[in-house]
Amino acid sequence: MSAIEICGLTKRFGAVTAVDNLTFAPVEGRVTGFVGANGAGKTTTMRMLLGLSRPDAGSATINGHAYAELKDPLREIGAMVDPNVFHPNRSGRNALRVVGKVARIGDDRVDEVLDLVGLTAAARRRVSGYSMGMRQRLALAAAMLGDPGTIVLDEPANGLDPQGVHWLRSLIRQLSAEGRTVFVSSHLLAELAQTIDDVVIIADGSLVVHQPMSALLDRADGSSLEDIYLELTASVPTVPTSTRKESR
Repeated sequence: MSAIEICGLTKRFGAVTAVDNLTFAPVEGRVTGFVGANGAGKTTTMRMLLGLSRPDAGSATINGHAYAELKDPLREIGAMVDPNVFHPNRSGRNALRVVGKVARIGDDRVDEVLDLVGLTAAARRRVSGYSMGMRQRLALAAAMLGDPGTIVLDEPANGLDPQGVHWLRSLIRQLSAEGRTVFVSSHLLAELAQTIDDVVIIADGSLVVHQPMSALLDRADGSSLEDIYLELTASVPTVPTSTRKESR
């Protein structure tokens, strides 16, 4: 069983089908990139996986269970979805302590993850004074608090400078090398291609391809991930964003 399993997942918003019978399972111990245009259904899929939205059909499970059924979710799956969820008047350290308290995670672990993401020096500063990149790092620290075996990252490089992007790439590879399943959504295809082992491409909520990057590059005679993505999705009609009822 894969740590994450998406099976026949479907979500509709009125007449719009945001996710359409989507099925795939990221391989444990590897980094899987999740790629699609704005409105393709990536965020909606992640929200259903994390129990933030209910599917109309199908399932999205972690270790064989829906998120709501997990007894200790922070220790099974860590998610970095929105870096702006922290109270602006709390320090970075206190923001993580609040998250950790729910799962009985002590201050020592809070300090460990702050060090892991390079925020030790800024730990006592208010979140309102953090840059976008620092809030991204804080969100990643929150995802790592429970030392989970599965990590879900939605656009983790947003707001990071080139040094930060390089650091993030190394960290993601380290997490994978430790045997964790890492599932990463990103629009930065050139950067993503340097990090991932496998890629899932979707368009209009449907699966286009799920393959190892090496096999995909061989099939395309070494073209870039961007070129491959554009070629594979060129014939897929795009739904005008004005008809969509929820941001995805």
